[in-house]
Amino acid sequence: MAMPPRWRKLALTAHVTASVGWLGAVVVFLTLAVAGLTGADPATARSAYVAMDLTGWYVIVPLAFATLLTGVVSSLGSTWGVVRHYWVVVKLVITAVSTAVLIVHMQPVGHLADMAAGTDFSGGELAGLRTQLVIQSAAAALVLLAATALSVYKPQGRTRRELRRLYEQRTAPQAAGAAAP
Repeated sequence: MAMPPRWRKLALTAHVTASVGWLGAVVVFLTLAVAGLTGADPATARSAYVAMDLTGWYVIVPLAFATLLTGVVSSLGSTWGVVRHYWVVVKLVITAVSTAVLIVHMQPVGHLADMAAGTDFSGGELAGLRTQLVIQSAAAALVLLAATALSVYKPQGRTRRELRRLYEQRTAPQAAGAAAP
């Protein structure tokens, strides 16, 4: 059942805002990760990792959940539906998996931020984890860009479930007409 146009536009606006905000925050996170990894000044690295933890928990995680929630609401209230078109299903999977992966990967960020907040952090510790954060945040940005591209291009292709529903919808009036005396 489609929402009234005013509510549909509100839901879509909320979804686009959360999605673009999530992508932007991930780019900021990536920038901080690069600054923490490549910065020659230990104070810069410490600041970057503490900022990454704050940005992750107070900006990126809420935006990820907001994107997931507003995406489902927007899909339910539009003609696209949640499981009618493959691009919507793929976007939903990308968003759900990305949100779950984000929650898991916030633990190492917190560990690094705790270490960076210590007075004995010189910037050379945990090089593998620091490099991993750059790679993962770059991958996250690419995944979110792919989801954005799906929203813009909306590749054709209906799910089997939707094709079956459309077929039944077309053949039901014919069957009802044939059964009438």
